[in-house]
Amino acid sequence: MAPITINNIRLSYANLFVPKPPMNNPTAEPKYSVTLLIPKTNRAALEAIQAAIGKAVDDGVQSKWSGVRPPQPAIPIYDGDGVRPSDGSPFGEECKGMMVMTASSKNAPFVVDRQVQPIIDPTQVYSGMWANVNITFFPYFNAGKKGIGCGLNGVQKIRDDTPLGSRVTAQEAFSAVPEEAAPAVNLFGLS
Repeated sequence: MAPITINNIRLSYANLFVPKPPMNNPTAEPKYSVTLLIPKTNRAALEAIQAAIGKAVDDGVQSKWSGVRPPQPAIPIYDGDGVRPSDGSPFGEECKGMMVMTASSKNAPFVVDRQVQPIIDPTQVYSGMWANVNITFFPYFNAGKKGIGCGLNGVQKIRDDTPLGSRVTAQEAFSAVPEEAAPAVNLFGLS
């Protein structure tokens, strides 16, 4: 399948430098992955995704599903204003007004800046930033389930935003400690 680039996407659960197993299956093979938060107003991205999924379904009929189109193949994109397909719980607040999709890869994706230069410092890439993302949709038939998966090829950081999650900065967690001689403490009564 041909890769596509979708622009102006917010990242969540960005594991782009160190592979990790999926959250719902900690014993699975570690992969590089990212959850894509696609604004519902981003019609160009949503139309490109819909067309690419349609092509992947057509390819699956020929290559994976013995010439038969499944009545409802699983697709990897969900309405962030709805509920998670895994457990029926609502998506997080960051998903409101978004379509939600996860892309992953066994191989390290390329991660570049606005000038298409490699980003080496992993702290510059985080959940909450905005990016252009290159992905590939592909058909699968696994354990009796027929559907479309989303492979991650690479990410281009385009702008910063408020980080998602509950991380605190060192300045929020600590205050400066004045320099003074530490008192000698004999914890064990040894001389």
